[in-house]
Amino acid sequence: MNEKNSRLVYSSDPLVNKKCSICKQLLCECICIPEEDASTYKGPASLRIEKQGRGGKTVTVIAKLPRNDLFLKNLTGMLKKKCGSGGTYVVTDKEGQIEIQGDKKDLIRATLEKDGIRVKG
Repeated sequence: MNEKNSRLVYSSDPLVNKKCSICKQLLCECICIPEEDASTYKGPASLRIEKQGRGGKTVTVIAKLPRNDLFLKNLTGMLKKKCGSGGTYVVTDKEGQIEIQGDKKDLIRATLEKDGIRVKG
């Protein structure tokens, strides 16, 4: 079962039959990348302004964050409240990103540094 060309057909063992909640594959065949531990993250996060490909709207992007859904959700909510604007977060294969509507670079930098997250850009 460790070979790439083999596939489990039947097993009465319930532990072998467990499936991943994300990719729906068997745990032994799971291809998901595990989430990173966000409690030890100190930065540096990359901060930039984007306008291209967004219909002329300005967006502040915080990149190079840990790939942890709960951490990104909480940080996005806090930044949206602090800035008084909308936003979202995205988890890619390599990193987590937060997008806040508008040019809020200075306010976001001050908020992140107050929380102990170093910021570049």
